[in-house]
Amino acid sequence: MNYKVTTYSESETIELAQNIESEKFPNMVICLSGDLGSGKTVFTKGFAQSLEIDEEVTSPTFNIIKEYTSGEMPLYHMDVYRLDGHVEDLGIEEYFTKKGITIIEWADMIPDYLPDRRLDIKIKNSDEDEDKRTFIITPHGKKYEDLCEAVL
Repeated sequence: MNYKVTTYSESETIELAQNIESEKFPNMVICLSGDLGSGKTVFTKGFAQSLEIDEEVTSPTFNIIKEYTSGEMPLYHMDVYRLDGHVEDLGIEEYFTKKGITIIEWADMIPDYLPDRRLDIKIKNSDEDEDKRTFIITPHGKKYEDLCEAVL
C-alpha cells in the first residue's frame, strides 16, 4: 500500500519528517528519491532536528556518507547520486545494522543494495507551485507499515 502526502512549504516537509521520526526504531532505513531540488535534504534536516542532532545537516553529495552521532540515535545520511550505482566497495549494508537510522538520497539508483525492509519515499515537484511537494510513501515490512498507520 502507498501513502500520499502533499506539503506546501519547507516547514510542512520538515513536519512530515518529524512525524515519521516520532516512530523511529533502531536499524530504520529510509530511501529517498526525487528530482534535484525536490526536498530530500530538507526532509533529512527535519528528521535530524527531531533526533536532536546539534550538527548542521547538509547534503553529503561529495562525502557520500555523513555520520551524525550527537542525537538520540545515530543518523547515517547517504547520497549515492555520484556513484552511478557502484556501491559494492562502500559497505553501505553495514550501516543498516548499526542500531541507527539510515537515510539514503537517490536510493532508486542502487535498488540491488537496499534492504528488503525499508521505507521508500518518492518526492515529486509540482509544475504549478514551486513549494508544493507530493510524497509517495511505500512501507516494506510490518514495522514500516505500522509506522505509516501511526503517522500518516
